[in-house]
Amino acid sequence: MPFIRHARAGDVERLTAIGLDAWHSAIAGLSDGERMRRVAEAVFFRFLSDHWLSVLLVEAEGDIRGWTARENFDNAISDLWVEPSAQGRGLGVLLLGEIEARIVKDRFETVTTKTHARNDRAVRFFRKGGYGVSWLSTAYSPQLDSDVEFIGLRKILGEEGGS
Repeated sequence: MPFIRHARAGDVERLTAIGLDAWHSAIAGLSDGERMRRVAEAVFFRFLSDHWLSVLLVEAEGDIRGWTARENFDNAISDLWVEPSAQGRGLGVLLLGEIEARIVKDRFETVTTKTHARNDRAVRFFRKGGYGVSWLSTAYSPQLDSDVEFIGLRKILGEEGGS
């Protein structure tokens, strides 16, 4: 049975591997992921080393399978990654529900996140979870070393369909 817990400093390498694999899967067709893999790995490792206290992870089948973060402990989900082989089994839904519950507990009325605009799977995931598109923009992505179109998503919490 899957369970969610706070990350520990010793989880950083495993979390980096999950984030990197999920990122690589998400950018397929968007960029040369192999060329950017080292840069992305360094970005994930640095983020997780600096912000592991903001990370919740899900364990299933005896191993960590995904994680989510609120980098600044505000109402923005900065990351939500599930290893590709474990996607489609409800682990992302568990992580999303838990992080939304914590955002509600911290008395925020909305939750936001963003992804690259061509990450159809992530956009569908959040839309299914009650998120609506709130903005589109282009910004520099250090993982891809190029400008990327991003989509911002927002959900009002506590409404029907919300947390």
